[in-house]
Amino acid sequence: MSAQAHSLVMLRRNFKHLARNPTSVFNAVLMPVVVMLMFVYMLGDAFDVGVNYVDYATPGLMLLAVCYGLGATATAVSSDMTKGIINRFKVMDVSRGAVLTGHVVASLLTNLVAIAAIIGVAFLLGFDPSAGFLDWLGVLGMVVLLGFAAGWLTVALGLAAKSVETAGLAAVPLIMLPFFSSAIAPAEKMGPGLRQFAEYQPFTPVIETLRGLLEGAPSAGTAIIAIAWCVGIALVGYLWARSTFKKRA
Repeated sequence: MSAQAHSLVMLRRNFKHLARNPTSVFNAVLMPVVVMLMFVYMLGDAFDVGVNYVDYATPGLMLLAVCYGLGATATAVSSDMTKGIINRFKVMDVSRGAVLTGHVVASLLTNLVAIAAIIGVAFLLGFDPSAGFLDWLGVLGMVVLLGFAAGWLTVALGLAAKSVETAGLAAVPLIMLPFFSSAIAPAEKMGPGLRQFAEYQPFTPVIETLRGLLEGAPSAGTAIIAIAWCVGIALVGYLWARSTFKKRA
């Protein structure tokens, strides 16, 4: 079998594991929807952002949807490394790269489902984007690139964790990082120190790029910064994951 065929087998395996673990499905898909309802439906009137709050918050909540599924990915990777399944794959002559790629692609597809749910709920809450067809293609491309980068970094974190329990905790900083960005409130409304952190952390340009695309007025400068961050994170995650996998496998 080719490496692509091995990757498809690993992808099917990962989806079966997800189906048997409703908690991970809740965290990846339903929890972002709950957060959206909490911020938009319950607390939206408390934020003065100059526009309908659901229009402002949706891009950040799309990014949050990506992050909420990462804990399950890190845990699944760590479980593979600690329960001996990798040794069985070696006997079966399964491509080592396929094991990692399967986790990344499963994470990415789960992210797309979660983001579709977020956008659907956003429309029910009054979301009114001005994006055209090309803008929506840009949103899809940005989301896929972000999910790919976050997936490789999470796989690397799962491989580096010493146990399944610590693997789940390793993804917590990535889940919390969107709350310290422009996802919920504009960075300029934050206090000193936090404002600068929000402005220069990697998720803020991604959110602002999505926000600009959905408003039909994308910024090339912000998009370049967002793409550069995603490519850099993906490269670091990939190299770290491959190096750690070779050492532990």
